[in-house]
Amino acid sequence: MRNLEPQPPLDSVDRALKLIVALRDGEVMSVKAAAERLNVVPSTAHRLLAALCHGGFAMQNRERLYRAGPELASWSDSTRSISTVRQIVRPTLESLVKQLDETVQVWVLEGPQVRYVDGVESDQTLRIRVGVWDQVPAYCSAGGKAMLASLSNAQIDHLHGGGLPPWRSTRISSVLALKRHLATVRQQGYATNIEEAAQGVNGIGVAVLDQQGRPVVAISAAIPSIRFSKEKVEECAQALLAAAAAVEKRMTSVALADLQDR
Repeated sequence: MRNLEPQPPLDSVDRALKLIVALRDGEVMSVKAAAERLNVVPSTAHRLLAALCHGGFAMQNRERLYRAGPELASWSDSTRSISTVRQIVRPTLESLVKQLDETVQVWVLEGPQVRYVDGVESDQTLRIRVGVWDQVPAYCSAGGKAMLASLSNAQIDHLHGGGLPPWRSTRISSVLALKRHLATVRQQGYATNIEEAAQGVNGIGVAVLDQQGRPVVAISAAIPSIRFSKEKVEECAQALLAAAAAVEKRMTSVALADLQDR
C-alpha cells in the first residue's frame, strides 16, 4: 500500500530553501552566519551559497557578503514599482538637467538588456533625444554597465550564459572582457559609454541601489561626442553620484512609510 505520510525534505534542498527565504526577506549574510543558521559546517554553507549564486538566487557584495540575486529581486514592494520609481526619480532628473545642461535618462535592468523608462532632455540645440533606444544590451550602455557592476561575476556569467547580445558598435567582445571592464567601474563608482550604443553619443551612468545593494535603476547623462571631455566626465560623475545617493535616501523613506501604513 502506498505510504501517504509526508516525507521529510532532502537536507540539501531544505537548507537551500531556508537560505532563499532569508535572502528574499532582505537578509545579508556571511558564510559563517549561514552555517550557524543551518547548523552546518562553513564548507557546507559555502557550497550552498555558491549554488544559489550560480542560479541567480544570491550574489556577493563588495564586502563578500551574500544578498538576494536578480532571481529574487522582484518589484513587488512599492519602492520598486516603475510608476513609484518614476515619481521618486523625476525631481532629481529635472535638477540634473538644469545643473549639467545635458539630457538625463533612467534605465532598468532586464536580463542582459536595459530598458528606458524615463528621461528629461537638455534645452541645448545639439542634444541627445530621450527614448531613442527603448532597449539596448546593458554592456553597451553607461547605465547598464553601472547596474551590471553591482552584480557578482557569477551573476554576470548567469545573465550572459549565451554570450554577449550582438551590437553593431560594441567595444567589448566577450564576457571575460566585460568582467574586466566592470572591475574598473566598481572602483570608480560610475560607468562610461564612448559611442558604444550609437555613433556620436557618449554617456556616464550610475546605479541606484536598494537597501540590500541590488540595482533598482540607473541614471545616466547622454552627451554629444563634441562636448565630451575629461572635465565633463568628472562634473557629470559627481553630480550623478550625488543624485543617486539622494534617490536611494528617498526610496528608503518611501519604504519605511509604506511599512508603517501596513
